[in-house]
Amino acid sequence: MSRHALIIGCGFTAQRAARTLLKSGWDVTATSRSPENLAALEAAGARVVRFDAARDRRIQAAAEGASVLLSVPTLKLDGQLFEPTPSLVAALRGQPRHLTYLSTTGVYGATRQVDERTPVSPQTERQKLRASAEDAVQSHGCSALVLRPAAIYGPGRGVHQAMREGRFRLPRDPPRMVSRIHVDDLAAIVARALQLRVEGAYPVADECPATSADVARHCASLLDLPAPEVVADECLSETRRADRRVDGSAILRLVGMRLRYPSFREGIPACIAAEKAG
Repeated sequence: MSRHALIIGCGFTAQRAARTLLKSGWDVTATSRSPENLAALEAAGARVVRFDAARDRRIQAAAEGASVLLSVPTLKLDGQLFEPTPSLVAALRGQPRHLTYLSTTGVYGATRQVDERTPVSPQTERQKLRASAEDAVQSHGCSALVLRPAAIYGPGRGVHQAMREGRFRLPRDPPRMVSRIHVDDLAAIVARALQLRVEGAYPVADECPATSADVARHCASLLDLPAPEVVADECLSETRRADRRVDGSAILRLVGMRLRYPSFREGIPACIAAEKAG
């Protein structure tokens, strides 16, 4: 069995998945437009390749027989939204053994209750581009998996960090439910699903949807910070306007895992502790 993983777009989540795979004895090739940021991953045994998904026209590392993780978001190129995944899939040299694509729960649009049976219903341009990327992955012709993570947080990223920096805002009304997933739990699911060559499309989230206000209060208590400013919707990013509960239990059952951080109440203190430890 091939134990080679090709990671296209080695960012916040994919770097952690790469470390998990390396520890399991896999050969890992990681691409990034800033390979100097992957020095620690290279030191751990990964092969690092420079690749800019927004501008390069071919994948530098052959995909023949590899398990490929696609983790490149929708980009802004010359002021316009650009979705690189369909062209990346088409440019893969050789036939991959398996494709795993990290998408987003944004493809569900305004749907408020989501599980593994929920159809996608994209509404905005960004959401439609993501849905088109999913289609490209699933129609490539090899074994493929789409994972749709809820809001990803972790050390240095998430509500607690945004509040520290004074840039987190709350919607004026009404209260909205948001699902989240700790980056280490997401990376573990990605690595396990890749190893098992899981197929299909699944949302990924922890067990505790909550309002942004509830999470902000928890962060304020932990960090001794004031409550965030309340603003109108137009002052918030598109992703912050959703009202969505996500049930991510199906993928956990499929890969035989339990979450290390089943809610923000465990996950955020762990983030703060990790940041203090350096």
